[in-house]
Parts: sequence; structure tokens; C-alpha cells
Amino acid sequence: MNIIDRRLNPKGKSLANRQRFLRRAREQIRKAVREASSGRSITDIDGGEGISIPMDDLREPSFRRAAEGGIRDYVVPGNKEFITGDTIAKPPKQSGGAGGSDGSPDGGGDDAFHFVLSRDEFLDLFLEDLELPDMDKKNLQKSEQMAFSRAGLSVTGSPSNLNLVRTMRNSLSRRIALKRPKPAEMAELQAAIAELEENGDNPELLSELRLELEAQLTKSRLVPYIDPVDVRYNRFQATPKPISQAVMFCLMDVSGSMTEHMKDLAKRFYMLLYLFLNRRYAHVDIVFIRHTHEAKEVDEQTFFYSTETGGTVVSTALVEMARIVKARYSPHDWNIYAAQASDGDNTNSDNATAIGLLTTAILPLCQYFAYIEVGAEYKDWLGRETDLWRTYKSVAAPNMAMRKVRNRAQIFPVFRELFSREKSHVQA
Repeated sequence: MNIIDRRLNPKGKSLANRQRFLRRAREQIRKAVREASSGRSITDIDGGEGISIPMDDLREPSFRRAAEGGIRDYVVPGNKEFITGDTIAKPPKQSGGAGGSDGSPDGGGDDAFHFVLSRDEFLDLFLEDLELPDMDKKNLQKSEQMAFSRAGLSVTGSPSNLNLVRTMRNSLSRRIALKRPKPAEMAELQAAIAELEENGDNPELLSELRLELEAQLTKSRLVPYIDPVDVRYNRFQATPKPISQAVMFCLMDVSGSMTEHMKDLAKRFYMLLYLFLNRRYAHVDIVFIRHTHEAKEVDEQTFFYSTETGGTVVSTALVEMARIVKARYSPHDWNIYAAQASDGDNTNSDNATAIGLLTTAILPLCQYFAYIEVGAEYKDWLGRETDLWRTYKSVAAPNMAMRKVRNRAQIFPVFRELFSREKSHVQA
């Protein structure tokens, strides 16, 4: 990303200071991008963003004389109100507390520096330092783009589409059929006529050769080397271009044990996964499934912000996902990805059902299944295994990975580890 500072370079401000200012601005922009992403919709995460940076963070260093020592010259302007010996009255008390000042009459101010990042700039900052591997595209479906393909030849068209080989072939065929004189034959006649003219004998033969040469020249003019009827152009027609498509399933436990901090961690991971898929597939659908003791498909707003009560039964979310896949997303036509976020709680009697559904009904359909276990930021629970973690840990599948996250700083490293083929599939 390039930040262009169009301010004039004032007196006393060196180029080095300006460069330091730009470096400080980049750090503030990265921080602002991470904060702005938390309030975005998952499907709108790849757009541009207006960024505000506090002015206090952008102040440039300056040099000034020390208050003590040295020789200083002052120029003090005069006044028309006071003379020597007058006592200056205190300024009137301002509203809003000590040290307050009147607000701007139009509500304006310079408390922050505002500018807009483009889509590519925003994504580059959001996905900075992430190494995402390419993943296989299972099938090409859902024709939404048009591509031009060869559709034979045409007698009219653009000069750039001229088919030179077919044009010359037609020209040769026509010249052979009409018996157009060859240049070599006419050259031989001209040589024979010149020889007879030089020797001055056999005038009858010379007259015959001249007539034959004239006839050949006339025929060569009537039968051109390339005629408009010979010209052929490549013809192209617009045909539907199949594009790759994927569906992303977001599964999340929304029982009372899932705090807003945990949901925020899950949302940030879902954002990364959506960006990851959206850059590798031309069309990506997203399905939100939330569950307590029962599961249902919801929209994004309900998925993250609606409150629910009840216990935790993970198998209900897996059943709902399998139902939706069977109804709308055939594994033959769709690349299926799933990400499940939970705090690790599950009803003990449901663990066997959940592991059975995962191994027999979910993993065979998925390109990749990621399980993220979120925890409270102030608790160090990385060494403790929850019921659901122990249950999923027993699954040995190449298309499944598990990680634990408890703060925002871990989201990006964990995401990179999850989609790195060189890493192990289960890691605390």
C-alpha cells in the first residue's frame, strides 16, 4: 500500500521527518483495519474501508529551543488596551469544566485524520503475512461468465481475425482452377522474345510468342493473386464459461457458555475463511447454522447477535448441515468447506452421536473441516481438553484440522496453521 502525503513541505520539516510520519501512519492503518473488520459483515469484508487515525498519533517531531540557558530574542507586539501597571483580569469561566473550550459552531473539528482504503489495499493489510495454500477445485459449475470460443470461419470480419492459412489456400485453389499463368512461365516467354529480338531471325515465331505473352498478361490481370472471395476470417461466439463454486458452512454453539468475546473470535476466523475461499473460487455461498440443544439455519445477523438459551448438543448442527447439503449442495457440483466454533462443551450422551455423524456423514462430503475451540481471554485453558476436543481428537482424517484460540492475536497464526498442509492436524 502506498500512502501519498500531499501536504506542502513547510519550513523546518525535513524529508526524513516526512518518511518517519509515513511509517507511523502505516502502523496506525494496520491497527485501524483490524478494528474495522470486526464490525463488518462476512460477505462485505473484501470491500474498501474509510479509516480514521487520531491526530495525536500522527504528530511529527520538531526542534525548539530549551526554556533555560542560551540567548533568545523576542518580538512582542504592542496593545491598545493595557498600560504599565494594569492588572489583567482572569478569563471568563468556560462551560464544560475547567480548561474547557467552546465547541465548533458547525460541529467540525480536527480530532482525526480520515482517508479511504481501496479494496486491494484493505485486503492486503487484512491478509498481511498470511501464506495461504492453493486448494483443489472439485468441479466447474454455475455458468455465470461468458467466454468467446472459435465457431468456424466467416467471409466478413475484423482484419485482426484474418485466417491467413485458409485465405491463401482458397487463393491457390482458385488460381489453379482458372489456370492463371505462373510468373515463371511468363518470365520464360519474355526471355525467349528477347533472344529472338536480339538475333533478328524467325519473325513468325516472335509474333506468336508476343501474342501468347500478351494473352498471359491479360489473364493474370483478370485472375488476381488474391480475390475478395478468397478471404476468410475466424469467427468467435460467446459461450457460457463454467466457473468453480464452493459453499462455506459456519457452525457455532450459541448456548449460554459462549460469551461475546468467543463469538467475536469465531467471526474473525469466519472472515478469514471467506476471504480465503473467495480468492480461489469464482462463486462462494455461505450458510450459517447455530445450535444449542437444537440447530437451525439463520442469517448472519441472527447467527452472531441473537441470544439463545438451552443446553449444548453438537450433533444437531451436524445433522442440519447434512440435510442442507443433500437438499441444495451436491458434493459432485460443489466444493464444501465447514468451520465449527465452540467452547468445547457438549452433552456427554451426545459425543458418540457427534463423532459418528462427523466421520460418516460430514467428512466424506467436505474438502476441509476446521474446528476452532474458543476460550476466555483471561483463562489459560490450552492444556485442558474439553469433552468435544477429546471427541474430535480421535478422528484421523486428512481433511480435518483443530486449533484453540483465546485472543484476537492468535486468529491469524492459527488460520495459517490450519490451512498449511505441512502442519499436523491436531494441535493444542
